[in-house]
Amino acid sequence: NGEVSSLLDGSQPATEYETLTAKFHFVDLAGSERLKRTGATGERAKEGISINCGLLALGNVISALGDQSKKVVHVPYRDSKLTRLLQDSLGGNSQTIMIACVSPSDRDFMETLNTLKYANRARNIKNKVVVNQDKTSQQISALRAEIARLQMELMEYKAGKRVIGEDGAEGYSDLFRENAMLQKENSALRMRVKAMQEAIDAINSRVTYLMSQEANLMLAKAGDGNEAIGTLIQNYIREIEELR
Repeated sequence: NGEVSSLLDGSQPATEYETLTAKFHFVDLAGSERLKRTGATGERAKEGISINCGLLALGNVISALGDQSKKVVHVPYRDSKLTRLLQDSLGGNSQTIMIACVSPSDRDFMETLNTLKYANRARNIKNKVVVNQDKTSQQISALRAEIARLQMELMEYKAGKRVIGEDGAEGYSDLFRENAMLQKENSALRMRVKAMQEAIDAINSRVTYLMSQEANLMLAKAGDGNEAIGTLIQNYIREIEELR
């Protein structure tokens, strides 16, 4: 069962349930037995006959479901207890996997051939599987989706995205579209300004570096003989470093 929490009256929390039903069948079918080969007698022979009857009834059901050319209306599910139990798995609302066991021995050739034919007929059965969901749960899910859609439309009306024209027809606001377009253009311009600012910063850093190099050369040429010029150049270099 899937559990979904919601709010009722905007304040009280409540719990709603989506009811899903499913069942799992694991069936180990006995192999067909020939009394001449097994040599069974008494109760063992009766058991073998019962197994063969069940497999025969199952084969008839598989043939009726798998042969599309015959277009059989009646499927003999009631011929045995086995086919009654497997009614949902055969042609019902189920996903069914059949594993056929065969023998590599040549003395079991006929049994192997019959098993492969049996599995081939079962392969032709096509099931259309749907979720076993309670109708009330389906209605609740549909109503919940409708509420979500209406809430989204209400938000669009409040935001000015949707408008009602003079003729009563609903549509999208031209102002909203224009605003969205302007916001997009504004974002593009911001990106361009940012890129240009980064380029300007890089150029300023380069200019500051070149000016610093030029000041260092002037200081080297001034030498120790002219202290006033040297002091002025050093102050100039400090200002350049602060700008950097």
